[in-house]
Amino acid sequence: MKKKKNIFFKTLEEMADTILEATEYFHRNVPDLKDLKVFARDMKEYESQCDRYVHTILTELNKTFITPIEREDIMALTTSLDDVLDGIEACASRFEMYNIQEPDEYIILFADNLVRCAQQIKKAIYLLTEKKLLAIREPAIHINELENQADDLLRVCVMSLFANVKDPLEVIKRKEIYERLEQTTDCCEDVANTLESIVMRNS
Repeated sequence: MKKKKNIFFKTLEEMADTILEATEYFHRNVPDLKDLKVFARDMKEYESQCDRYVHTILTELNKTFITPIEREDIMALTTSLDDVLDGIEACASRFEMYNIQEPDEYIILFADNLVRCAQQIKKAIYLLTEKKLLAIREPAIHINELENQADDLLRVCVMSLFANVKDPLEVIKRKEIYERLEQTTDCCEDVANTLESIVMRNS
């Protein structure tokens, strides 16, 4: 009979799954935004789902004496995962607020970067729940590399924006979206750093 998975690990896996689903949805829809209201609404639902997982973990922490890893580590990891989905949802909401229906090549590149970050986050979380701690280092390094690529992309796209776009309002809108997308990759890196510190304390 298969052993039932610990509620904390099960919920962390569900958070990682939701992050990947949300980034894939974002990446799939960004090149051709037909209905900004639906896009923002769907992304909000992913974010709300992740909030429900956070609530589950907080509730369980309040009534569980023995946890599979340190309580502080569970809380730090939960918070950092939630921040990723908050970031991607905040980006999606800006498309509707600013009525941006024609995302450029840079936004699509950021979206691709976030999908790849999410794939590595899911891989790392599942390694954690399987107690394969040392193997977590590989996806954590990948996430750090992807965040560095996003830093480089931000510099390139802001330079291009100021060089090629004359409408000041358009500059303001695009620049904020670029920066929020890059900040979301920072949140992905926070997940990787949190996982690395868990590995150091438990291996």
